[in-house]
Amino acid sequence: MAKIKTKPFPKAPKLRHLIGPSFILIGLGLGSGEIILWPYLTANFGLGIIWAAVLGITFQYFMNTEIERYALVKGESVFVGFNRMWKGLPYWFMGSSFIGFGWPGMSAASAVLIGKIFGIEQNTHYIAIALLVVVGIIFTLGPVLYTVVEFFQKWLVLISVPLITILTIYLARGADWVVLGQGLLGQGDGYTFVPEGIAIAVFLSAFAYAGAGGNLNLAQSLYIKDKGYGMGAYTQRITSVVTGKSNAQVSAGSHVRFLDTPENKKRFHTWIHRVFMEHAIVFWATGAFTMVMLAFLAFITVHGVEGASEGIGFILLEADSIAGLTFPLVGTLFLAVGGIMLLSTQIGVFESCSRIIAENLAIRKEAVNKPYNMSRMFYVTLWLFIAFGAVVMLAGFNQPRALLVLGAVINAFTMLVHLALTYFLNRRELPKFYQAPWWRKGIIWIEILFFLIFTAIVFKDQFFT
Repeated sequence: MAKIKTKPFPKAPKLRHLIGPSFILIGLGLGSGEIILWPYLTANFGLGIIWAAVLGITFQYFMNTEIERYALVKGESVFVGFNRMWKGLPYWFMGSSFIGFGWPGMSAASAVLIGKIFGIEQNTHYIAIALLVVVGIIFTLGPVLYTVVEFFQKWLVLISVPLITILTIYLARGADWVVLGQGLLGQGDGYTFVPEGIAIAVFLSAFAYAGAGGNLNLAQSLYIKDKGYGMGAYTQRITSVVTGKSNAQVSAGSHVRFLDTPENKKRFHTWIHRVFMEHAIVFWATGAFTMVMLAFLAFITVHGVEGASEGIGFILLEADSIAGLTFPLVGTLFLAVGGIMLLSTQIGVFESCSRIIAENLAIRKEAVNKPYNMSRMFYVTLWLFIAFGAVVMLAGFNQPRALLVLGAVINAFTMLVHLALTYFLNRRELPKFYQAPWWRKGIIWIEILFFLIFTAIVFKDQFFT
């Protein structure tokens, strides 16, 4: 085992220099909850359920910041800490990440939208497979993985969000804004909070995907580490096995600690304040705003329209409606932006899950002193995800919404698991000064109870009715 070294807690840069990791996490949610599930629900049930989207991403904000807390203090991912809690947990995270996110629902949906632009409506799964391979090659050739992912997701958000916002504001009328305001308070057309007839599994899916969801939230600790925030400044990053510098062995855990001095406490406090602020601005505020705007746009254009309940057909109807209300080119642009958002999310999900699996493999190999190359582990796993997605679609399982709902129900349960684990990990591993205040701990307990009850309801609904 490597010797533990003592280093000072690094100084925190200005907030504007910390913008980055949260773009990746919000990018992971753009293609599932934001553009498909919540717009689908509002297209069919109205805006009275949009409150749940805001609550869902608020829940994820607090769980994510507690994950960030551990990475800032320890300079390692939460998975390293989980392994110290129980040696079997790495296998749980590897298996649940693959089962929860291996389904290519977002790339299948992306291909439908992109195919529509070019007049291709049959066998669009071939387009999805080709797009996955192309983006996989881009990720493989990027010298430093984190830099490629951050650049990709940041520009996606910076271009797509303003376009959707301008379009929504242009089409909305005064009465629509009133309905939106009522929906944010849980007041729908003839119902309060939850409408009759809504499939509980679909509703839980949307709630779980109000942001990233599942084990993807845990990847935030990997991005914090790779960005070099807090004690992550003393760790190495994953580089391309093709164009990057060769890292024969990158330790999954950190072998650097800091002394509990007044100066280090002060630096930690500055870090935690600025990193949490970055997450609030980029992940919570931008994510909530984007979800609301996309759901609002679906309500304005296709609520009550025949065919809006058919798979992701409502997005095609939405594009037709936008084209009719504006210009044909605008409808095509909407399809293009939606298709790119979905594709970006799919490959981002595969990238994050590959990181998680590679990290946990490295943890177990390191525990038994076996040689490994984390970069190679990552890229092998990434291409396994792409291959699995291709096989699933070629086998005929290419209905996007069904695949998304299946994955989301699984991921809602994994969120329950990692919420509880992260809470107890921080209590066990972090000195009291560096732990969350009582009110944040209370919020995490509320979330644990919420997901426990919700998961039990879905389980009963799916298997005992």
